[in-house]
Amino acid sequence: MSKIDRRNWLAGAGALLLAPGLAAAAEPDTPYDYLFLDLETAPAGMTPARAYAEAVKAQLPAIAAAGGVVLGLFTPQIGWVARQAALLVRWTPGGKGREAAVGGLMRGKTVRLGQRGRLAPTSRPEAVDRPRPGGIYVHRWFVVEAKNVPEFLSLSVEGWRDFETRFDAHIFGLFTAERSPTDRRDGVTRLLLITRYKDHGVWETSRDPTTAAMAAFGRRQAITRDTWNASTLLAPI
Repeated sequence: MSKIDRRNWLAGAGALLLAPGLAAAAEPDTPYDYLFLDLETAPAGMTPARAYAEAVKAQLPAIAAAGGVVLGLFTPQIGWVARQAALLVRWTPGGKGREAAVGGLMRGKTVRLGQRGRLAPTSRPEAVDRPRPGGIYVHRWFVVEAKNVPEFLSLSVEGWRDFETRFDAHIFGLFTAERSPTDRRDGVTRLLLITRYKDHGVWETSRDPTTAAMAAFGRRQAITRDTWNASTLLAPI
């Protein structure tokens, strides 16, 4: 069974993902990068996330030229420390310059440490989808036996039908993470679910165990080896 170091998660290291020496895998139709960042202390009057966002703005032309779109910078509410953030970038398949652009986003005077996760979308998001402004975004990771991923995805879609009509919430995306050698050894796949809620109150209310959504999610939980989450805000760039 994969072991999750909760102390590393709270420090940022456990949020991701890819070990050195990862075996090559086929590129998804619409690839994404999830960059989990430990940011440097910012100048007076500016948060670490705002300083990083300004640095990203300067790189947007190069990112666009490489076929990338910055979808959002997520800053901490509950579960990450104040200097941490995550950047989500969507890429055109086969585009040149992606590696150099990602390197630029993970280096520089505003970044202390960056960790990269390569993600593939499942039924969401569509290639043109962008996170909606406002509310909170909960990032939830799951560790699932690889053989159970199709059932996990089916139960997720089943639950969303009731979930999104009942609550002021929207599933932005459910992604599979590229499998590391450890994942392959343990026979698991990691998935990232990003959900927008109106606020933390809706997040709590949505856990009502009597709903049809929670019935599906309960069956999903039964095939989940491990899971953890954090709530964030979507910062403008």
